[in-house]
Amino acid sequence: MCLSFQTFWKPNGLPEQITFKIRGTTLYGLFGVPELSCPEGFQEAQERSLQETERLVQKACTTPPGKEIVMIFDQLSDALCRVADLADFVKIAHPDFAFREAAEEACRSIGTMVEKLNTDVDLCQSLRKLLADKGVMESLDPETRRVAELFMFDFEISGIHLDEEKVSYFHYKKGYWLSLLETKSLSQVREVAYKVFLYPNAQQLHCLEELLTSRNLLAQLVGYDTFAHRALQGTMAKTPGNANCEICQDKYRLCRLLQEISSTWEERRKLMPWDHPYHSGVLRAERYNIEPSLYCPFFSLGACMEGLNILFNKLLGISLYAEQTEKGEVWCEDVRKLAVVHEQEGLLGYIYCDFFQRPDKPYQDCHFTIRGGRLKENGEYQLPVVVLMLSLPHSTSSLPTLLTPGMMENLFHEMGHAMHSMLGRTRYQHVTGTRCSTDFAEVPSILMEYFANDYRVVNQFARHYKTGQPLPKHMVSRLCESKKVCAAADMQLQIFYAVLDQIYHGKHPLEKSTTEILKETQEKFYGLPYVPNTAWQLRFNHLVGYGAKYYSYLMSRAVASMVWKQCFVQDPFDRAMGERYRREMLAHGGGKEPMLMVQGMLQKRPSVEDFVDALVSDLDQDFETFFMDSE
Repeated sequence: MCLSFQTFWKPNGLPEQITFKIRGTTLYGLFGVPELSCPEGFQEAQERSLQETERLVQKACTTPPGKEIVMIFDQLSDALCRVADLADFVKIAHPDFAFREAAEEACRSIGTMVEKLNTDVDLCQSLRKLLADKGVMESLDPETRRVAELFMFDFEISGIHLDEEKVSYFHYKKGYWLSLLETKSLSQVREVAYKVFLYPNAQQLHCLEELLTSRNLLAQLVGYDTFAHRALQGTMAKTPGNANCEICQDKYRLCRLLQEISSTWEERRKLMPWDHPYHSGVLRAERYNIEPSLYCPFFSLGACMEGLNILFNKLLGISLYAEQTEKGEVWCEDVRKLAVVHEQEGLLGYIYCDFFQRPDKPYQDCHFTIRGGRLKENGEYQLPVVVLMLSLPHSTSSLPTLLTPGMMENLFHEMGHAMHSMLGRTRYQHVTGTRCSTDFAEVPSILMEYFANDYRVVNQFARHYKTGQPLPKHMVSRLCESKKVCAAADMQLQIFYAVLDQIYHGKHPLEKSTTEILKETQEKFYGLPYVPNTAWQLRFNHLVGYGAKYYSYLMSRAVASMVWKQCFVQDPFDRAMGERYRREMLAHGGGKEPMLMVQGMLQKRPSVEDFVDALVSDLDQDFETFFMDSE
């Protein structure tokens, strides 16, 4: 088979040198605003802004649906932002206290007006009429439609749809939040943010209870004791009992580890749930000084794609090639089509790379199966087609697309899903590639994270886009070590989530309310206390898409850890192990029992203890030193 593909992205070389010249224009106030030649000018500027706002609000409320409505709203926004944005900068950056004080007052004044407008029912209704008019909306250009929807979003996040009592509470809390930003400590701000975000909603609580009850009835209708029993059918865990056994063993091992760590602290002050993310971030920064901007120059998109190409070629005999698309084939001009080609078998499938940010594009990294592989009636194999969607920044005339370490790891993660789809060779598309049990589907993607964090792999491609210098080994080491800080506490939080999910989808009717169950489970499995008058379960969106299966993240990570340590840690480019990985784990999709695939790869059937050992062994064994050194 002769293939005439062009090679894929290449790392950019030196950026162009661009020179900017400043014109000799006389400015009569800050940023050319005449009034702002003195601090008192802020008062004049804000008064004129508010007068214009009143006029535009009246106009918006009396204008029929059409493009003009969006233009008026934009003019309204501009009238406020011309002062607010400028003042927001001046209040923190101007060397003259009088300017800073005047700008601060202008920010408060304009901010009050914005809050008023965002809950103005008549103003919102004028926009709602436009959005509801399908004919008019279809006549608008994409950018105008986009702007109209964003304005409506501003109304909605300000509680425009809530009843009067809830709106009052919302803005009471928001006002309290703003006052804290000005007068209280950061700890108190975090506390308020946590409590406001997790404030209970009676209607949502009812919906959650209805969802759980309906799922239980559905499961019992088809012969299962609980919804969890139904959901775990065909998975590695098989039953809720097995899933809970692993989760509980994880919990007790981690609790002992955390107790050993906490005993080294000179002062064991009480932590609250809102403290953990903040303090773990501070600890990472202080101990390792991991600044993403230091790493980005080594991770151009071209370099990272070349790294994946090298890895797949050495491990699996696979290369990635860019292929020219036909007119109308892609939905955006920056989408790239990759042909996945094996050195002997030829073309295996296609990956469409939708990597870059654009308006209306969801800000998430994910993998989509477009066409599954299957054996067709004529004996030919239907090649799989997938899309990888990322949210990377565009390159510029002077700078290639540079990835943070997290972006690079996500790219490897998603490419793990893609290779699972490409290398699946099942007879039936119903079980092709990632169409397998949830607790197995994440194994190939998580395994790729181990490759992404191994210096031997990173050293193959991480080069400074200007100088060509390789990423120093000590920087990779520090990055990897920083991820282990507070990793035990992070894992304990995941255990709490998994246990809660199992209880909610266990025996019904539930003995207590979902909030009471949350409180008991959090205090038993997490260690940090439940905060009264909060309902975290209403923000647990995985209950919808991953009902009774949240444990899958832990189990998949345990399997990936075992595969990495047993098969690839000695040599991440071991071709024999790569072939075994393809043959035993990737080729079958969901067409083979997942535990049998794991057994084939590891050459033994792992026990619950093996799963737990794998997770715990991933945590840094010198955890105690990290805490002591950072004090």
